[in-house]
Amino acid sequence: MVIQPNTRSAANIYPAWKVALVLVLCFLGFLYALPNIYPEDPAIQISSVKGDALGQRELETVQTALTQSGYALKSVSLENGQVLIRLNDTETQLKAQDSLKAGLGRGFIVALNLAPSTPAWLHAIGGKPAPLGLDLRGGVHFLFDVDMDTAVANYYQRHVTDLKRMFRNEQVRYQEISLDDKNQFMIRLRDGQEDAVGKMRHLIDQNLPDMELINNDGLVTTWQLSKAALAEFKKSTVQQNVTTLRNRVNELGVAEPIIQQQGERRIVVQLPGVQDSARAKEILGATATLEFRLVDEKGDVEAAMSGKSVPAGSKLYASRDGRQLLLKNDVIVTGSSVTDAKSGLDSQGGSPMVSVNLDEAGGRKMLETTKANVGNRMAVVFIESRIETQTVNGEQVKKRITTQDVINAAVIRDQFANRFQITGLDSVHEARNLALLLRAGALSAPMEIVEERTIGPSLGAENIEKGILSIVMGFVAVLIFMAWRYRLFGMYANIALMMNVFIIMALLSGLQATLTLPGIAGIVLTMGMAVDANVLINERVREELRNGHTTFAAIQAGYDKAFWTIADSHVTQLLAALLLFAFGSGPIKGFAVTLTIGVITSMFTALMVSRLLVHWTYSNHKTSRLSV
Repeated sequence: MVIQPNTRSAANIYPAWKVALVLVLCFLGFLYALPNIYPEDPAIQISSVKGDALGQRELETVQTALTQSGYALKSVSLENGQVLIRLNDTETQLKAQDSLKAGLGRGFIVALNLAPSTPAWLHAIGGKPAPLGLDLRGGVHFLFDVDMDTAVANYYQRHVTDLKRMFRNEQVRYQEISLDDKNQFMIRLRDGQEDAVGKMRHLIDQNLPDMELINNDGLVTTWQLSKAALAEFKKSTVQQNVTTLRNRVNELGVAEPIIQQQGERRIVVQLPGVQDSARAKEILGATATLEFRLVDEKGDVEAAMSGKSVPAGSKLYASRDGRQLLLKNDVIVTGSSVTDAKSGLDSQGGSPMVSVNLDEAGGRKMLETTKANVGNRMAVVFIESRIETQTVNGEQVKKRITTQDVINAAVIRDQFANRFQITGLDSVHEARNLALLLRAGALSAPMEIVEERTIGPSLGAENIEKGILSIVMGFVAVLIFMAWRYRLFGMYANIALMMNVFIIMALLSGLQATLTLPGIAGIVLTMGMAVDANVLINERVREELRNGHTTFAAIQAGYDKAFWTIADSHVTQLLAALLLFAFGSGPIKGFAVTLTIGVITSMFTALMVSRLLVHWTYSNHKTSRLSV
């Protein structure tokens, strides 16, 4: 299209600060997108079961064993007290893991891993690849089912304990507080306590408002929990378990996990990059918690062991040293009151211990109990619930195994509140695991793993290959069309599109946002939007040329008049992406993240990168033709 020559107008002089901004952002986008071209190496991570740091001797032993077995190794190194073995492919990784498990024995944990291969110079300036989702990187997938029946039973039992403690503190003399088969509370006051009936009802209304009176017969009253309170408890139980699982995953150090509720009582957990499902199950599935109970000093342990008689209000527990102890049913505090827990060694005996901090309510209960029981013993009960698969009549049957062990039973020498130590642990590793579980919080209810999947890195690599293929095919098609349709301006649009992809990957890497298959779909959609913006600009420039405007006037008007149309379409897409992120979950969020980033970067590349290239081409000499 030929027009009359014209000198450059002041409006077409591209400001120096814009040139610097575009160049700097494009350079940073290219630089921090680079780590994504370095694939992760299939690796094996070896650590000690006891938690001890491994040294040069173990490193040489592992290296010699693998080399003699004929495995080709990329490298073997010590990192953070663990041996990290990098291999060439996943098939060798799996074979080497089997060999190491058989050769090293049970004293070591041999876990599959994926180790980053980013060059040291890139890593030194903060360059990291974008974390890949479960569908691209591989990892483990768990579906947990919350044992709501056990949670509700414990909820009722806590109310019984709270009623007894409240009546003792307020000097309301009762004969019996029990729970019947219909989960109704029966409270029987002692004879002569008719005047205390009103006080009892007032205390319950003030302190336990979720209880409703259903029968009043003088000294005997029957209560039940309201349906609204039960529904709220079930909802909060699942939410608390989700929070606890998230805390435990943070303790494991897994990047960008997916933890979300599914239905009324199920929770989905996806841990990208984790290949050691046994270790993940050990931490996530364990419902380990603590209960602090007073020892029944007056009860006859031998009579209880023989089955003759167990004192009312007490229960027989086994201690880890083989002894039997009678403990009172009333729980002082549980692991849910723990705010912090740290493992270490006892300063006196050098044995493993866990230092525990309680919250305000737990510290107050502990202070009340220890103050009134100096000289008596208090036991620490470690409770763990897990699911084991057993073979019964040739069929696989899942059974819940609950163990309750008394860790220690020490004499209360003096009153204390929210700071104390737990001793009597078997090993440093056990102390660390217990501290981790307590620090991450106790599960509100036991959970059963009803579905478990381990997605290998080979499947993830196949998904990456297909995702990259889809991007390349779409990218090439766009390049050909733009170059054919808009000539030089089309080539500039292609360069801007390329920089758009670099900047998207750089932002994903910098934000450490997880890239999934839906995320790749978001990038492909973003490419279409970015090209659409350039199409609007180029068509606008052609229209201005047809209207007889000069070269520089057409360029100026084309970009200025296309701006609001581009902004309107991109803002609409941005709102849709934000709504997807707010109300979506899992893969939908991954799609929304890349779409949001792509909307912002496509506006930048379309309006500034391509504009800078046009400026460099046409601002330094007179021209009578635009290649558009």
